[in-house]
Amino acid sequence: MCIRDRDVTSQKKIKPSFIDIIEGGTEANYRIQTHAEGPKGKIPFTPEILINEPSGNHFGLTQNAGMGWNPQELLRKQFLILSTSGGMKDSDGSPVALGFHTGHWELSSLVEKSANTINELGGLPFAAYCSDPCDGRTQGTTGMFDSLPYRNDAAKVFRRIARSLPTAKAIMGIASCDKGLPAMMMALAGMRDKPSIIVPGGSTLAPENGEDAGKIQSIGARFSQGEITLDYAQDMGCKACASPGGGCQFLGTAGTSQVIAESLGIALTHSACTPSGTPAWLDNAKRSAKALMNLEEDSINIQQILTDKAFENAMVVHAACGGSTNLLLHLPAIAHSVGRKRMGVDDWARINSYVPRLVDVLPNGPVGHPTSQFYAAGGVPEVMLNLKKLGLLNLDELTVSGKTLRENLEWWEESERRKYVRNFLSQNDKVDPGNVIMNKANATLRGLTSTVTFPKGNIAPEGSVIKSTAIDPEVIDKDGVYRNTGLARVFNSEKDAMRSIKSTGPDKLKKGEILVIICGGPIGTGMEETYQITAALKHLSYGKHIALLTDARFSGVSTGACIGHIGPEALAGGPIGLLKDADLIEIEIDTKKLTGSINLVGEGTDNHGSDWGSKELSFRNASLEIKPNEKLPDDTRLWAALQDVSGGTWGGCVYDVDAIIETLNAGKEALKKK
Repeated sequence: MCIRDRDVTSQKKIKPSFIDIIEGGTEANYRIQTHAEGPKGKIPFTPEILINEPSGNHFGLTQNAGMGWNPQELLRKQFLILSTSGGMKDSDGSPVALGFHTGHWELSSLVEKSANTINELGGLPFAAYCSDPCDGRTQGTTGMFDSLPYRNDAAKVFRRIARSLPTAKAIMGIASCDKGLPAMMMALAGMRDKPSIIVPGGSTLAPENGEDAGKIQSIGARFSQGEITLDYAQDMGCKACASPGGGCQFLGTAGTSQVIAESLGIALTHSACTPSGTPAWLDNAKRSAKALMNLEEDSINIQQILTDKAFENAMVVHAACGGSTNLLLHLPAIAHSVGRKRMGVDDWARINSYVPRLVDVLPNGPVGHPTSQFYAAGGVPEVMLNLKKLGLLNLDELTVSGKTLRENLEWWEESERRKYVRNFLSQNDKVDPGNVIMNKANATLRGLTSTVTFPKGNIAPEGSVIKSTAIDPEVIDKDGVYRNTGLARVFNSEKDAMRSIKSTGPDKLKKGEILVIICGGPIGTGMEETYQITAALKHLSYGKHIALLTDARFSGVSTGACIGHIGPEALAGGPIGLLKDADLIEIEIDTKKLTGSINLVGEGTDNHGSDWGSKELSFRNASLEIKPNEKLPDDTRLWAALQDVSGGTWGGCVYDVDAIIETLNAGKEALKKK
């Protein structure tokens, strides 16, 4: 049994009576009052304020006094703290109401620390919240249909909240996880003229003896196939989250987003993936509040920091870390929000062609260290220090420290902080920091390859993506090329595919087959994550011998020969929607040259080549069974339509207002002519 903080299982459960419910108990519970004295003191209105400022500012000061702030301190500069905090704690830290995930469960502590610091330094802090979903919790459920659309909606909500406090001088964003942190970065980037800073929510501590939060999501598949016991599943399931806060212990989308925030220069140096609940974690909030107030004083806004060169730095760090492929959706969206050029497939391919992977962190190998050890090895600044020595960074870009990236890294190299954390990792965990974050020579010696490949072919004419670092080395040939030719097993939904994986009957997915999941793009499911599939394939004994093709996307922790983002998606007329069972598919991924192809080449055992496949696909018609998921919400359908005319998945799934208005106006004119 997994028990946190207090045991309520032994308490006798008494059914409330009708009187308990309808009347509420004793007379003491009826007591009310209709008037109160009101706050003591006087609001420091001046003639200038009363005559020249709008009534909203007058009313706002009254509201601030009503909430209990000292009236004499209400004319301080106002700073807004936005967060994705969720759940509610008792005074002893035990849960009153659960959050959706550990990533937002402890963020209120960071809000409190930063707010207290702003107050101590003479500012007036405000806090507002828009919580976020858990992609782990919604895997394999209809809740996943809201995951990626939530990002866009939350960014809008955060911006609307920020604009609704027009007196705020600067904005802090506190978030940690898969969609909440990208949404927060999009929101702050969209407030272009405001000084802004991100406080990453940190990482969950790894269990001392247990499975990480990524592997644990495969327990259903492993148990179904008899590879683990019920007792083992129960024990590991309880231990996986070793602390009640922070994003998952791997460099998935949550961890990668924190890395991106820091590498963009909008989070303080060495703040990404800080172990949750530690003094260092709380101190990030305190120092970030100080930095924000300095940014305001020096009139440094977020647009001055988020330059095109800063985005290139982030792409370089992403490649060096082997980060989540979901950032191919999020980074262009952040760039679009701040008015910078959106990076495309060619840009990502260019960066990955010359940037070496230097980091050995889950889900990549060869060892796969947790993100807490990545932080202890020096985290993002240590990665950037190695990249600086290779001449791969734009070093003159401004950051939220008020200094350039060059100055930050010069400090880091000689800092006491660097010495402390690296020594801690070496002495306490018995792990050499140089084997977690490596120089180029060591990385080459250990066989680390670059991150992302973008295969094309007659199945993916617009392209696709695979984290080639995550393919099991055992199925890669000596020349660094993954080759697989196998028979297709086609499913119209992730649910049906998962049923085949868990099956022990004749429909069981077999070694050597190529799993194809269609109707998983924006139009079909809101571009759901298919992590329960990739987790199962990774941790099943034969999973490395099965490839996956889909127009859906993957979790940042996904591994294996898994190719996603296949475009066009099936429901947009993409050829992936024309595949059928027993089609012969040929996959080739060069993990060194970062090139690849996915092609229909035959039927059954007959290999006719890719040219035949292209012709065959041109003759086929889509099955009548290909349609959006029947439970797709109208909200998501609207999101899919809006992002489609805004550049689609390869444009970051954004809302390009000018393109949307142009399309709507064209539609209106076309209707008039009918």
